[in-house]
Amino acid sequence: MLQDIIKTWEEKWSELEETDLLLEMAIEEKDADTEREVAANLVNLEDTIATAELECMFSGEHDTTNAIVAIHAGAGGTEAQDWVEILMRMYLRWAENKGFKTDILDHLAGDEAGVKSVTIMVKGRYAFGYLRSEVGIHRLVRISPFDASGRRHTSFASVMVMPELDDTVKVDIGDKDLRIDTYRASGAGGQHVNKTDSAIRITHLPTGIVVQCQNERSQHRNKDMAMKMLMARLYEMEKQRQSDEQEGIHGDKMEIAWGSQIRSYVLQPYRMVKDHRTNQETGNVDAVLDGAIDDFIKAYLLWER
Repeated sequence: MLQDIIKTWEEKWSELEETDLLLEMAIEEKDADTEREVAANLVNLEDTIATAELECMFSGEHDTTNAIVAIHAGAGGTEAQDWVEILMRMYLRWAENKGFKTDILDHLAGDEAGVKSVTIMVKGRYAFGYLRSEVGIHRLVRISPFDASGRRHTSFASVMVMPELDDTVKVDIGDKDLRIDTYRASGAGGQHVNKTDSAIRITHLPTGIVVQCQNERSQHRNKDMAMKMLMARLYEMEKQRQSDEQEGIHGDKMEIAWGSQIRSYVLQPYRMVKDHRTNQETGNVDAVLDGAIDDFIKAYLLWER
């Protein structure tokens, strides 16, 4: 991993030296086309170096791994379910812009609109390192499209992010601690949905954690993925317990409601996205909801350090 980082910096330094040489030649020959090419190269270099600089801050044990992102609707009914769908799109667009691959592992549609809950696998180097900054309650304030009176509503959704654990991480789960149910897949997923009981729901009885997967055609593969999700949840729960003990924190789990949000997205009466941990904010709400969350991620990594 360290060798990869060093190699990236060496490559970018070489590119900078070549660009510098190209600029000198362009100035000497008064070549406007080459000067424009140099300017474009510098913009690309700046973006690449900014990304490499950001990735140097990833020091967590699993920061390089894939991420499992689970989004759940909180207080607000249909409003909150619509908010989950907006957040889902935001993370999918962000992943697409990063060149990461995504799979929707589980999708539970809302009663009237939106999504009650969704679980997404984000595949790519540093996916978990980036996305762990998103863990917490996300709050939306807007004029409700579902309210005929045009009143302002506040909605909440929780975002949970877990690393996809590799075979070197062992989480002991006894068969007697599990209840495994099969059901028919629903929603998006292709021709196979609703035809076979291929979807899997696993309940971990000691903790009450429930995970489910309906992405794959095979019941066996859905079970394997659901077990991965369960292991990741239990692993993160144990890490949090140990962290709380070390810091002497003993509090109730935050509700998906007022006062516990990590970030607010305000569309009315003004437009702003603000992270309450880092005070990072922007007025370009549309860009953020279209996946432009890197500034918030960087601010969180700096705040964390």
